[in-house]
Amino acid sequence: MSSINEQNETISGSFFTTDGIGRIFSWNEVSEIHKIRNGIYQRKGRLISLLTDFGKINPCYPDNFHGATRDTIFYTGAGRRGDQKLDSFNRALFNAIESKHAVPLFNKLKVGEWQFMGFWQVTEGKYLFDEAQNRMIWKFTLQREDVRD
Repeated sequence: MSSINEQNETISGSFFTTDGIGRIFSWNEVSEIHKIRNGIYQRKGRLISLLTDFGKINPCYPDNFHGATRDTIFYTGAGRRGDQKLDSFNRALFNAIESKHAVPLFNKLKVGEWQFMGFWQVTEGKYLFDEAQNRMIWKFTLQREDVRD
């Protein structure tokens, strides 16, 4: 079993192993780690975990894989309407660039089904104009990290 150590807390789960990547979990299982329904879960400015659906269920968050492999994701920051702000959620993603810690990512397949995508590190953040949404958004680059037991 692997775990994430935080300031004075440990979050752990049996799916935090290489064997767990790709497995499907219920929301009850995911919510043991990701305590809120927002895509970005942070506590005191520290990124804890991320959710996505790759824009298939919620088109205002069009996260997508980039490159020749599925080891890089462009992750859309928080904020559904209007220009996104550097709020506590987006700031936690920036803080993760500096701290270089990796967090679990869960992909919503449908109601009640979440796929564990492994651990990802935020490596870059950019404020860009999205023509399709006609607004400024934060785009964060996530890199897959090897998970070792």
